[in-house]
Amino acid sequence: MCIKNLILEAVERHINSLDWITLTLMGAFLLLAIVKTAYPQRFEDFLSLLTSNKFMMFRGKKNKAFHPFNILLFFVHLISFSLLFFLFFNYFWEESSLEPVFLFIRIATAYASFVLLKFGLEKIVGNVFDLDAQIDSYLYQKISYRNFIGLILLIPSLIFIYTFTPTAFTLYSLLGILVLTNIFSLLLIYRKNQSLITGNWFYFILYLCALEIAPYIILYKLITI
Repeated sequence: MCIKNLILEAVERHINSLDWITLTLMGAFLLLAIVKTAYPQRFEDFLSLLTSNKFMMFRGKKNKAFHPFNILLFFVHLISFSLLFFLFFNYFWEESSLEPVFLFIRIATAYASFVLLKFGLEKIVGNVFDLDAQIDSYLYQKISYRNFIGLILLIPSLIFIYTFTPTAFTLYSLLGILVLTNIFSLLLIYRKNQSLITGNWFYFILYLCALEIAPYIILYKLITI
């Protein structure tokens, strides 16, 4: 009997659950599958966003930023950006006492709050200056480009998590590419709205300083305190 107990103890195994990052990425790909299945033509047009104006011309006519297509892709965008910020935090601040999953949740919550608060302020500004249609169009274009960038960012996240351990150089390079890509997308939007901007230079510069530059400076100051 004692021998049997010893044998049972020797072969006893504990089955660990799937890694939370894997589950998070699976959730992102599940959302993409739902989007592709529910809106196949819109998704196809979305994938050609940087090479064709078709998505903005035909899909953006009603400027519905809260279209289910955009909302689902925003969650993919949220997961993608939050994973990138998590990799940065985990690399440069390894002494964090938080469990990784709770750290990721905090990052995702903070990022979502920042984006939604900024979005709400832009809507308020548009309403105050009676520019609702123009602001809606601008926000639709901006969220479309950000969602596209979030989709692309899933690739380096997969590489850094499962294949290649990131270095400071690769992380800073990716951050630089991300900043430049965001600037490039804004320039594309401003070019498409050039006639509107030309007639409202004062409001445009005021908006640029107050809602496109200042929030990121404040966020940087809060992070580096």
